[in-house]
Amino acid sequence: MGLAIRFGVSLEKELLKKFDGHLRKKKYQNRSEAVRDMIREELVREEWLTGKEVAGIITLVYDHHKRELVNKLMDIQHDFHKSIISSQHIHLDHNNCLETIVIKGNTSEIKTLAERLKSTKGVKHSTLTPATTAKDIT
Repeated sequence: MGLAIRFGVSLEKELLKKFDGHLRKKKYQNRSEAVRDMIREELVREEWLTGKEVAGIITLVYDHHKRELVNKLMDIQHDFHKSIISSQHIHLDHNNCLETIVIKGNTSEIKTLAERLKSTKGVKHSTLTPATTAKDIT
């Protein structure tokens, strides 16, 4: 971490009261920690909006007994092999599987991959969790 710079922020009393309540609930040690996290979250959100190289995780839950579903999901992943770093397959029970797919690449390709997986008939749940490569975030 580089040199820390102090700066002042003016807030309405009620807003500060709500913010401090949020900090206690989230177990922040001080306001600076929370502000740093909020800034980083906004920078990650901006990375996803501006098309920079990003990282993230796609989570899928599906019934592996569904006819041809596993093959369809695998075919889609092979179509996007350049964006996929790793995947993990977990057996939740006799019927249901959870799969996590770690991704890195440009946002439009990753979003397309996530949408194709999610819209595949038989997928019960799917989320795209945005993250960052942290190249531009300190």
